[in-house]
Amino acid sequence: MNAILRPTPSPTAAKIRTPLARARGLGSSKEGATHFWRQRVTAVANIVLASLLTFVFVKLAGADYATVKATLKNPLVSLLLLLFIASGVIHMRLGMQTVIEDYVHAEGRKVACLMLNTFFSVIVALTSVWAVLKLSFGA
Repeated sequence: MNAILRPTPSPTAAKIRTPLARARGLGSSKEGATHFWRQRVTAVANIVLASLLTFVFVKLAGADYATVKATLKNPLVSLLLLLFIASGVIHMRLGMQTVIEDYVHAEGRKVACLMLNTFFSVIVALTSVWAVLKLSFGA
């Protein structure tokens, strides 16, 4: 009775998996779609934020130092810059992660490169955020 309720796998289902996948017995890690969508969402956010910031910077072209400083102190402009930094750094990290995973084949080197990618991204983000906050609070 129990055998009747269980679906039997089709003969082609076993052939779809690679021999290595059949030997390991591991399935999908369920992370590929999340990575894909994060990269796409940050790309769209980068386009929108870069467009808005381009408008701000074109408006500032030829302006004196005091005008530029006053504009960058504006909370809305600072928020746009911070969002652009966050989105850009996340997008950068995800893109480099894909490149490293695809082209670095030695496992130890791959782990080291992924760690360096994360550390570099954090350093870029913190430095950029510090610069924007310093500009916005007038230091």
